[in-house]
Amino acid sequence: METTAAYRFPLETFMAREKFERIKEFAKDKETPCLIIDLEVIKGNYEALRSNLPFANIYYAVKANPTDEVVSLLASLGSNFDVATRYELDQLLRLGVAPERMSFGNTIKKEKDIAYFYEKGVRLFVTDSIADIDKLSRAAPGSKVFFRLLTEGLGADWPLSRKFGSHPDLARQLIKTAVRFGLQPYGISFHPGSQQRDIGQWSTALTQVGQLWNWARNEAKVEMKMINMGGGFPANYVEATDALGQYAEDIQRFLKNTFGENLPEEIIIEPGRSMAGDAGVIVSEIVNIAKKSVHDRNSWVFLDIGKFGGLIETLDEAIKYPIYFQGEGKAVPIILAGPTCDSMDILYEKKLYKMPEKTKIGERVYILSTGAYTQSYSSIYFNGFPPLVAHILR
Repeated sequence: METTAAYRFPLETFMAREKFERIKEFAKDKETPCLIIDLEVIKGNYEALRSNLPFANIYYAVKANPTDEVVSLLASLGSNFDVATRYELDQLLRLGVAPERMSFGNTIKKEKDIAYFYEKGVRLFVTDSIADIDKLSRAAPGSKVFFRLLTEGLGADWPLSRKFGSHPDLARQLIKTAVRFGLQPYGISFHPGSQQRDIGQWSTALTQVGQLWNWARNEAKVEMKMINMGGGFPANYVEATDALGQYAEDIQRFLKNTFGENLPEEIIIEPGRSMAGDAGVIVSEIVNIAKKSVHDRNSWVFLDIGKFGGLIETLDEAIKYPIYFQGEGKAVPIILAGPTCDSMDILYEKKLYKMPEKTKIGERVYILSTGAYTQSYSSIYFNGFPPLVAHILR
């Protein structure tokens, strides 16, 4: 991969040539844009997490890729599930997943939805506000609750700060309130930020967790049982990260620094991006190649997929997907944009990519590591474009 003017890399940096040719052959009769999902990659990612973090219970974040085949595979492998809405709950129940394997992991929820989860048998809920605890006490009496802490998400490509979680001083009030309202204070959670490159953020968060944990035991007389460390593990995008083994080694050290030999009874992780990201390839077509003036150095390349078709995480060019153009010859820098009638539908303009200069309109382009947060983010009908279609690689 070049790191000077623009991104250009050999395919083998991200995918074996044999696998690419298989995907290319499978997709040749598919209408573009489409997402090709390789379940074998998801299985390998699940097994890698189990191997590197054997003490952790995996709750897959369904929102990352809710395709039935993905959910069913993970259920068969033994995964639990982090559920954000009643619609995800209904899907899991339809696929035969028991409610005991789910948590309602969204801090923002209607009371009627809490009641629906409770009616269906879910007994594990996240919270971060007094009002939410009030709703939980009425709609899910006696349930286990865990308290999400506010984190800054520094070092993450897609931070999850400010909107979710509470400061430790508020979390203390929440724990007391939960006891008073008849709920079971079960644990503490945090999320270090999605595609987190700074492993030290787990250390910072766990330090806060340890302080709150000790306060609960020593002053509130509440014995917590669980820590939920959220997601944050990376997918394989353009900018490199440490290997999963390094994350696991450091996180285990941080846990030991915080708790010594007396680890919590249950430790939960909620992978989404790291589970599904590398399992997807978006197959797209070049709609147009143009310049805005005779003096422009870089051509605009318009694809048949953009922000609203599933690539919203290119917002502010946060997630930089590996993009593979076929063809030989001199590689020239380009600006990449989507097909819609919206001026913000530009994928990469500051961080330029490169493509072979003889690339033509109508040729296919392959956007790698797009298995997470693409189909589930795609709009339902903007400009009349249908949602992104997914196919399971056979």
